[in-house]
Amino acid sequence: MRSFAIVGSLMALAGCAAVMTPPRPYYPAIDITASGETAPVGTAAADAADDPAIWRNSANPAASLIVGTDKKAGLYVYGLDGKVRDFVAAGALNNVDLREVRPGVIVVAASDRTDRAEPRIALFRLDGASGKLTTLGAQSFLPAGHAPAEAYGFCMGGALADGELARAYVVLKDGTVAESRLVERDGAIKPEYLRNVKFATQSEGCVVDDRTGTLYVAEEDIGIWKVDLRATNLAATAFAKVGAEQGLVDDVEGLALAPEGAGGGWLVASSQGDNAYVLLDLNTAKAGKRFRIAAGQYGATSDTDGIELALGDFGPAYRAGLFVAQDGNNAPAAQNFKLVDWSKVVVKLAE
Repeated sequence: MRSFAIVGSLMALAGCAAVMTPPRPYYPAIDITASGETAPVGTAAADAADDPAIWRNSANPAASLIVGTDKKAGLYVYGLDGKVRDFVAAGALNNVDLREVRPGVIVVAASDRTDRAEPRIALFRLDGASGKLTTLGAQSFLPAGHAPAEAYGFCMGGALADGELARAYVVLKDGTVAESRLVERDGAIKPEYLRNVKFATQSEGCVVDDRTGTLYVAEEDIGIWKVDLRATNLAATAFAKVGAEQGLVDDVEGLALAPEGAGGGWLVASSQGDNAYVLLDLNTAKAGKRFRIAAGQYGATSDTDGIELALGDFGPAYRAGLFVAQDGNNAPAAQNFKLVDWSKVVVKLAE
């Protein structure tokens, strides 16, 4: 009996070896150190911090604000010193974005997955002077009678028609991206569903280039797609694929833009599989250099989900722009967000 047991064990081990996942690639990248970090989110010992958004204070750039999700608890507002300015307990908010729809009127919106069958958009107003959030409510947006769906990724774009404040894009966990317009009705801001585009597998990160009316979506195990938002019917075109040619290692997570001129610049992607960030030319999709946030005063990043980048002057510490990346392992503290002076990236990538 013992010999049969040994043979059976060896066969089982051989079977396990046959289906083992091969190691992920680890492509070369330039090391950059963070210039700051936020306070940890309140949910400890869990995958909690997820996605950041940046509001630039044009009158006083050093007083700009960062909004970040704790996807187990709600929404934080941080100053550039990393200290908490506000926190709103708002449930399971996964991804966040914001738009200053009129001077002084900053609308913050997030994908609300508190109800895993009924996706909602959670809406807030941000006071740029105080850093405080006003809750405007979490609202359903899909047509009545829709199949159960879970909100996941989220991004915003500029208005594409009269009477809109902005467009909102909720990436459902099944790969559907639902487009809604945000409008003011009876003194309240509400989402109105318009149309959708579907990807084959789980997607999350997205960003809109208002200059060209293009939505970029990260299908985590496949790569990045682009969608022409000015077309009557939404359709996806492949932009970049996971693999060595464009330096992407699955999962492909957060996306951000470094625009130049009328339509050029870079798409920045979180290559979560090898803890790096990849620059892709917006016109050609050709890969530029890659960088990692390495150990330094504020620590390295790993397993990054959401990222955000805003160019321009953010005060003495961030003269050329601010890059923010979620840190999936900020041990021994809870997860947080790392802040990078974008000029460091520009200088290193030019070497």
